[in-house]
Amino acid sequence: MTKHLVCPHCNSTNRVPKDKLNGNVELSCGKCHKALFNERPAALSKTGLNMQIAKSDVPVVVDFWAPWCGPCQMMATEYAKACALVEPNARLVKVDTEAHPDVGTQHNIRSIPTLAIFKGGREVARISGARSAPELVQWINSQIS
Repeated sequence: MTKHLVCPHCNSTNRVPKDKLNGNVELSCGKCHKALFNERPAALSKTGLNMQIAKSDVPVVVDFWAPWCGPCQMMATEYAKACALVEPNARLVKVDTEAHPDVGTQHNIRSIPTLAIFKGGREVARISGARSAPELVQWINSQIS
């Protein structure tokens, strides 16, 4: 059985054997050859986010943030820590709503930071406000299992 993973660098869809997701194997994109997971949240544009949501078989956790937001800046390191603990069971990404305001509008983002989890192409959970890494990991795991 295979899972579809969208490369956060080139947006191509990769088929990966399910058993390789749970191993300690470094997974690389078949097109651009960059790592599919690198224990850091990928910064995405509207196109990249839409591809991740529509094509990825692993849950996609999105941090909607802006550079001028103090709580967003405080949570950035915690989100990165959570990413290292959750991947490859979920893909953690960030979208700068200042640089991509249409994405915030598309997903009805009213405050930042807002985190949303997408599975099977649809949103399944959302929280707002800064969180610690342990809180993020607990929330993510409770929503994706």
